[in-house]
Amino acid sequence: MRHGVLAIAVVIFTLPATLAAGSLKIVPTTTLRAQTSNNTSGANSFQSQSNGNIAAGNASKLDIHSLLYPGANTKIYAHLMPWFGDPRHMNVGYNSQDPAQIHRQITDMISRGIDGVIIDWYGFRDTFSNKTTLAVMAEAEQHPGFTFATMVDKGAIKLSSCRGCTPQQALIEQVQYVEQTFVPSPAYMRINGRPVITNFDIDLHYTVDWNAVNAATSTHPAFVFQHSGGFTHTASAGSYSWVIVNVTDFGMSYLTKFYKTGLTLPLKETIGAAYKGFNDTLASWGQNRIVTQRCGHTWLQTFNEINSFYNSTNQLDALQLVTWNDYEEGTEIETGIDNCFTMSAGMAGNSLQWNVNAYEDTIDHYVVYISSDGENLMPLNTMPPGSRSLNLCSYSLEPGTYQAFVQAVGKPTMRNQMSAAVKFAACSASPQTAGTIALGATPAALNVSAGKPASSLVTVTPVSGSFHNSVSLSCSNLPAGAVCSFSPPTITPGSQAVSSTLTISAGVASLPFHDRNSGGRSYALLLSGFGIAGLSIAGSRSGRKRMWQLLGLSTIVLMSCVFLSCGGGNIPQVSGAGASAGTFQIAVNGDSGNQHISTLVTLTIK
Repeated sequence: MRHGVLAIAVVIFTLPATLAAGSLKIVPTTTLRAQTSNNTSGANSFQSQSNGNIAAGNASKLDIHSLLYPGANTKIYAHLMPWFGDPRHMNVGYNSQDPAQIHRQITDMISRGIDGVIIDWYGFRDTFSNKTTLAVMAEAEQHPGFTFATMVDKGAIKLSSCRGCTPQQALIEQVQYVEQTFVPSPAYMRINGRPVITNFDIDLHYTVDWNAVNAATSTHPAFVFQHSGGFTHTASAGSYSWVIVNVTDFGMSYLTKFYKTGLTLPLKETIGAAYKGFNDTLASWGQNRIVTQRCGHTWLQTFNEINSFYNSTNQLDALQLVTWNDYEEGTEIETGIDNCFTMSAGMAGNSLQWNVNAYEDTIDHYVVYISSDGENLMPLNTMPPGSRSLNLCSYSLEPGTYQAFVQAVGKPTMRNQMSAAVKFAACSASPQTAGTIALGATPAALNVSAGKPASSLVTVTPVSGSFHNSVSLSCSNLPAGAVCSFSPPTITPGSQAVSSTLTISAGVASLPFHDRNSGGRSYALLLSGFGIAGLSIAGSRSGRKRMWQLLGLSTIVLMSCVFLSCGGGNIPQVSGAGASAGTFQIAVNGDSGNQHISTLVTLTIK
């Protein structure tokens, strides 16, 4: 049950030689309005709510797959509520039946890397949501590769007008409608050729013989149930996870149990869950249930949970985003996720500098834009998290006054932030006369674990004339507990590329011996012996010189035992203490005078 191939775009964060040599003309490729205005399918009129949903704004369109483990081919589905505009639900600024709105939603989903949509369906007798579902089907068919499926909500049983029929008969009626109306669509979601039908809380409220339901169908759908128990349901083709209200660990223990169960049943479909939080305080049915968003960290933690169980050789089948647009229960990601990030920028000499006030681990990268008029922008450089300045005199700008902007591009679906304009005058002459350089790392993805560091070859290459200045190498944006080093830490390229070895380890160094207890006793006895001898010698003035000699000898012997592991001990290892498992983007930096260059390395800590 593996789905498709994921195409990943790799962005190398380097200073383009073409931007640093000769006379640089401003050729705008975007506008300030485009980079700051609402770029989502959320309504322009929608305002931030007290339940954590933020006003429609500029959200990161980076592929959500990039939050998963390297090499993921997991399908990502958005869970869609089809009922806004119906007076039974709150006003969010749009009508879910509007074909133009559905087009905006699906194109927005695709722009974020989403592969399909699962619709919370209340049955064909709920005319409002059913009309929306029909329109979603028509739009999905216009986007090859984008799929849709139905989730039969428990409400579909209640709303059935099948007079005198049992819940099971009502369910059969609804499933047969799905088969006749939606399943024939080429865009309908399938598992191994079987159409997918999920359900929400039906077994919690009704007694149903699912084998009888399946026998009444013609397509024998792949019924997908809920939670870890859904894998062993009598008619189960798999199970999906959901956002569970748990104030102690944000639902992570629930997800852990779900993924562990799914791994024991590889022939069943496993659909994981990612969510930003939960808050039903504005819902008419609300019970003040809250899972806090933690400025985007709950969202990121749901992906880290997946990455702790799955990898490129053990793929998660699918992932459901809970939810695309449930505004009433505070789970919508349509308008973006608030990462509580703020920033300011200004000039310090020739350098554009910026400060951040919040969580930089929610930021993917920075983009520095330049403008002649404050509205039409040209990207000048792209820089990794941890960057704080850019020397604008390293660019040969034509004489004049310009405006610079710094954009913090959030991790997928997080809110992007743009600094205010910073005015500056072009340098009268570029001080950069030594040529330009580029930086790269091979491999650009490293896997480390406790006691097993990993290495990459970092290469500095002259790209605009010879470069005879030294380049200092460093790392930034390292996760807690990870340490990097370079050998050598400073290199000088000259007329050709030169390299240094980057080594990254996870955790802190420890000194485990073959037998910690006996080893400790040996050193204690060794020191005690020298201590007693020292006291005996110190008892006489004539022995004081010998005492200092003996103490010096004891130090040498002790150090020898440590490094040679007296008593058959092992070589010191690196423990995982303090290192968090997960996948991180770290920046490898090269600095030389006015030049700052960077490249990204993907670090996976196991």
